[in-house]
Amino acid sequence: MHWMARRSGRTLHADDARTEFEVDYARVVHSGSFRRLQGKTQILALGDDDFYRTRLTHSMEVAQVAEGVAQQLRHRGIMGGRDDLIPSAALISTIGLAHDLGHPPFGHGGEIALNYCMRDAGGFEGNAQTLRILARLEGYDAANGADLTRRAMLGILKYPVPRSAAVNADMVPSLLSGPTTLSVLDRKTSKPVKSYYDSEDDVVAWIVEPLGEEDVDRFRKVRHRTGEHAKSICKSFDSSIMDVADDIAYGVHDLEDAIALGLVSRERFCAAIGFEQCRTLLAALDTRPLESGGYDGFVDALFGEPGRRKRAIGRLVHHFLRAVGIGIDGAFEDPLLAYQAVLAEEERSLLDDLQRLVVTEVIDNPSVQHLEFKGQTMVVAVFEAMAGEPERLLPRATFADFDAAGGDVRIVCDYIAAMTDRALLKTYDRCFSPRMGSVFDRL
Repeated sequence: MHWMARRSGRTLHADDARTEFEVDYARVVHSGSFRRLQGKTQILALGDDDFYRTRLTHSMEVAQVAEGVAQQLRHRGIMGGRDDLIPSAALISTIGLAHDLGHPPFGHGGEIALNYCMRDAGGFEGNAQTLRILARLEGYDAANGADLTRRAMLGILKYPVPRSAAVNADMVPSLLSGPTTLSVLDRKTSKPVKSYYDSEDDVVAWIVEPLGEEDVDRFRKVRHRTGEHAKSICKSFDSSIMDVADDIAYGVHDLEDAIALGLVSRERFCAAIGFEQCRTLLAALDTRPLESGGYDGFVDALFGEPGRRKRAIGRLVHHFLRAVGIGIDGAFEDPLLAYQAVLAEEERSLLDDLQRLVVTEVIDNPSVQHLEFKGQTMVVAVFEAMAGEPERLLPRATFADFDAAGGDVRIVCDYIAAMTDRALLKTYDRCFSPRMGSVFDRL
């Protein structure tokens, strides 16, 4: 029962027919943070087209794929008699829907910008912000945010190490030294630390409270890397399911968008994803063939009319779902840490190649990078203006929080990170554009 406890100590009302995890699901779906995901960039900038994914639709797909993974694990009976560990649909959907709540406007560019802005104040990282939102900022409970169950929070805790344990002190967020009239962020040094904020230590201590001391110590271990921040090496069973689902959604669904919008050509796809990488996929497709078989038939479907592409994408997702197995780390005593959802080696390699293709052809495309660069510049400008003149520029309610926190710039960061792309753009325009503006513009 301790995994269904809430930090507030609240329990279900006697007339509430829902499970604790169904309550978690409802709180995420009805949260302001979740609604704002509809206005936040996934990969491609909002406004160019109404077809491709936003952070909201991406999160919904991650939740659906994660539920599919859980269903497959239960259906295939590969848990060695521990099917009781498999998260319910409500629990794993909650984790999937919530996993990106903390991501700021303008995608990873905005994340790098805010990490630079917070370089002397505890840093910024999207997953760390998700934990902070759910534990402190979401308005359901004044002291405990969304006040989700302990198990849901454990699943959402993607990186269970504090920033102070993972940060590489030599990687100080900075500006590039080359430009003389522009301030350009150094993306390498400004890369966020994959961790939670040290200010949330008390929250994480509550999450891991049921675990033994040795399990907690192992759970928090990191692998140090030369020239990089240290990497968290452990996650809970539920978090591992969400992580696989996130990778599938990123590698497959974002590829679908890129193909549909002409950002990935058939030639570039075939050069990056050849027959050998698709061998196990093609063997699986032989049992449920598309309109035409083999590698060429699969590629024809991907680059064919929308109905054929959708069927090919669906088969690809199903193939990855079927390839998720179970690994067990016997060093952990608690099964929620010992059991891990693991993608089979060949499918893991194919998914990694698909993700690299999305990065190379889409994320690193100059047309995308121009918009990311502009977004970063606007985020930094708005942050520095509001942190420099908080009483003058922050909305009054936000300034009251800032003042009550003793002038902690984390409050400014929370405010900007919560903005949609459009809200940040309008704020930048209001503060910096030469136009007159209006007193009736919403802040």
